[in-house]
Amino acid sequence: MSFDGLFTHAMVHELNATLAGGRIMKIHQPYPNEIFLVIRANRQNYPVLLSAHPSFARAQISRIKYSNPTTAPNFAMMLRKHLEGAQLLAVEQIENDRIIKFSTTGRNELGDEEKTSLYLEMMGRHSNLFLVDEASQKIIDLIKHVPADQNRVRSLMPGGQYIMPPKQDVINPYQSLNGLANLILDYPEIPELAKQIQQHFQGFARDSALELANVLYQDGDSMQAAHAWFAHFDQPAPQLITTEKGLNYAPFDWLTLPGQRVAYSTLSEMLDSYFEEKSERDRVQQQASIVIRAVRNELKKNQTKIKKFYQELAMADNADDFKVKGELLTTYMHMVERGMTEIELPNYYDDNKPLKISLSNQIGPSQNAQKYFTRYNKLKTSIKFINEQMALAEKEVAYFENLMAQIEIASPKDIEEIRQELIQEGYMRVQTKKKQKTQVSAPEKFYATDGTLIEVGKNNLQNERLSMKTAAKSDIWLHTKNMPGSHVIIHDSDPSEATLLEGAKLAAYFSKGRDSANVPVDYLPVRRLRKPNGSKPGFVIFEGQSTVAVTPDFSLVQQLRQNKPAPQSAAKEL
Repeated sequence: MSFDGLFTHAMVHELNATLAGGRIMKIHQPYPNEIFLVIRANRQNYPVLLSAHPSFARAQISRIKYSNPTTAPNFAMMLRKHLEGAQLLAVEQIENDRIIKFSTTGRNELGDEEKTSLYLEMMGRHSNLFLVDEASQKIIDLIKHVPADQNRVRSLMPGGQYIMPPKQDVINPYQSLNGLANLILDYPEIPELAKQIQQHFQGFARDSALELANVLYQDGDSMQAAHAWFAHFDQPAPQLITTEKGLNYAPFDWLTLPGQRVAYSTLSEMLDSYFEEKSERDRVQQQASIVIRAVRNELKKNQTKIKKFYQELAMADNADDFKVKGELLTTYMHMVERGMTEIELPNYYDDNKPLKISLSNQIGPSQNAQKYFTRYNKLKTSIKFINEQMALAEKEVAYFENLMAQIEIASPKDIEEIRQELIQEGYMRVQTKKKQKTQVSAPEKFYATDGTLIEVGKNNLQNERLSMKTAAKSDIWLHTKNMPGSHVIIHDSDPSEATLLEGAKLAAYFSKGRDSANVPVDYLPVRRLRKPNGSKPGFVIFEGQSTVAVTPDFSLVQQLRQNKPAPQSAAKEL
């Protein structure tokens, strides 16, 4: 479903129950549109994500790791000034809209009590996060400054009065369901009823309205079914659902989303699993723009080279034509006169059929013949050089296609390692004068159903270290066949068939074949890997591999992320 007013209602209920009365200990702004508040409540630290992202705006407790910028943005500094150490009084929803209010109380620099609020408005591209003084309702600061000439309805700049977005003439369903019974009678078709529910009640996205319409038509006592349906949002049973159209989420059993379901204990945990890939891709795109541009430029440059080489080889295939023309000019030299631009001579290589030959009127007959022989010799000798250069260009294309595939599956922290690799290989310049030693992050850890540790490298530096340094020689190495992907290590010399298949599915998922139905995966012991001298990071050769075909499965990836190590696996890791 969508993160509409109804889902906001459920999330606010969860956040308030968990966080109210807690204290804001730390404030971070790792990304331009997102804030993390570390709130200490009930003897636990909760990282609370407040996102004003145009596509992924939401509020939740998020355990997804992030990296802070070296210098905190101005908005984060302002939040620290007013909120660090403050107590969170309550988390509230404004009516049934996509607006959440975080009320806080603390002390200012003079020791006086200061009450402030954070208003998170989740309105698509108009999403924003406001820090507001409760006494005056003045905007202290906001995460997106919008000049007056871009928004004439209300002030979206520091110092302006905080005014709620324009209100629609709709009913809050948690205050009243007046009119719903009449809508059911007046609109017997589900699509039309859903449309009317959206127009009549507050906080309904299209998918939520369709869901309620289906529930009402399946239950004989419609109003009782409606009250029960709304009550589910206060006691959700979160689940991710894999449908034919892809992955979706719901706060409880959702009739209009049939498919494979994975249950979660909280809405926040469910959203972490759902948004981990989507928001990570967006964050990667934000942070990796320079890296992506460098990789694309190198890829395009080498693809252009290969295209040019093919054209030159095609010309070389016609080299014999130049030789024939040179020999005909030599044979019939007496027929060629200086100043001619072309001549037609009998081709004794082709039953004396006439062959038209272009000539330069600036040189004599002998020089024209020699010119054709020169072109013939040049093309013939160039073939070896062209093939060598084409092979190099094809290796470069494979390398950069592999990097693009890695960027597709990378997390934000992986981008810096890809950047360092490009600098080491001479494709990018060092941004700072001070030379920094590359710190290679650890591969991602998964645990098979039987508890066996499986590690997945996300970039070439991780792959290199994982496969050639940290893995035991008897461990099993996996990689997609003939396509870019991650190095996967099963830390077991004799894994079960089920574990081997799970490792293969991880290799398929973290590869360019992620969206394919049948992905071949090679596997063999690490001892059979070889790294050629002078080869690029992450490049290995091998022989004697076995191959298994698998289908990537996101739900399995999530399950293996949550699995716990077996006792013997944990001991081995230590």
